[in-house]
Amino acid sequence: MSLKRRGFDSTQKSMMSRKLIFLLCIGCFCGGMLFTDKMWTVPENRGLARRTAIENGSQNLVTEGCGQKAKDMKSDPNDIAKEVSKTHHAIQTLDKTISNLEMELAAAKAEQESIMNGSPQSDNYGRTESSRKRKYLMVIGINTAFSSRKRRDSVRTTWMPQGDKRKKLEEEKGIIIRFIIGHSAMAGGILDKAIEAEDKKHGDFLRLEHVEGYLELSAKTKIYFATAVASWDADFYVKVDDDVHVNIATLGTTLLRHRSRPRVYIGCMKSGPVLAQKGVRYHEPEYWKFGEEGNKYFRHATGQIYAISKDLASYISINQHLLHRYANEDVSLGSWFIGLDVEHIDDRRLCCGTPPDCEWKAQAGNVCVASFDWTCSGICKSVERMVEVHRRCGEGENALWGAAF
Repeated sequence: MSLKRRGFDSTQKSMMSRKLIFLLCIGCFCGGMLFTDKMWTVPENRGLARRTAIENGSQNLVTEGCGQKAKDMKSDPNDIAKEVSKTHHAIQTLDKTISNLEMELAAAKAEQESIMNGSPQSDNYGRTESSRKRKYLMVIGINTAFSSRKRRDSVRTTWMPQGDKRKKLEEEKGIIIRFIIGHSAMAGGILDKAIEAEDKKHGDFLRLEHVEGYLELSAKTKIYFATAVASWDADFYVKVDDDVHVNIATLGTTLLRHRSRPRVYIGCMKSGPVLAQKGVRYHEPEYWKFGEEGNKYFRHATGQIYAISKDLASYISINQHLLHRYANEDVSLGSWFIGLDVEHIDDRRLCCGTPPDCEWKAQAGNVCVASFDWTCSGICKSVERMVEVHRRCGEGENALWGAAF
């Protein structure tokens, strides 16, 4: 009996301990759930509060934006016009600033490239700092060749001042004049030495990093403008052939009328036929780019003489490696300005005929800027006739030194 009682007591204790363990587990589970709820509730509330604040802020911004629009709609039309005018003026000012920076960049880049390439124009780049900063009216580059020594002499004895007069022209009138020429295929050969000796005597050459050749005139033109804009800060850059007569003072006064315009291209504008036939003069190998056979070129200045403003010279300098070259130099130059905001100035005084044409015009008070013969693309037999043309059509030396540029 006592044994049974003892067994019953042990069984009852075992069941009670199981119940206690079970209750304890339930208690721990409930406590854990409560603890977990507290841990997760706070971040969720904070996230909700943050989202609510953002949504409220967005609503405020939308409300403020709508309110601002309503205020703008109520603005006086005159005020709106004033604001538009101010904005337009600011854009123009910014455009001018960018243009000036591009020009300075072009000049610096061209000068650096010339120095890096070992350009022989040490005299041009060795000028004093004050000389480089000076502003000139125009730079006249006279295109010439190795075989044109007599042509150059005919120009020197007529319309191009020499020695101290040329220096005076630069200092007092702000006009630079140089013969422009590159190098022969055999650098340092007899042709180059002859030019060096001539330059030593006259000091009126601008040597270019360019190999001379008739089919390379477009490339020479690009290099001339890039070199000139890096060498002198001028309002205009002129290219003229060495068999053309020029009245410098009349050219200067003509260019002065366009000084306030940023991008001008001045010359005798033409639009000749695109010549597809091989073997003829002025043949265009890329004639197919201009449309059907028999089409004409776009408007461009005739190649005997033309002038461009500094912005355009800087544009050529910056983009010289990208600009396409056609067979004819004047066509190439005109093509470089297609698509740009350029003002074409057609001035027929830059393409007068030789006497009696230019002589009659001078007597009538309409002095020509330049004279040549269309049949020869320059003055026919210019070496013999340049003196005569200058005597009969020249403006006179007093016109140059009395002009105020």
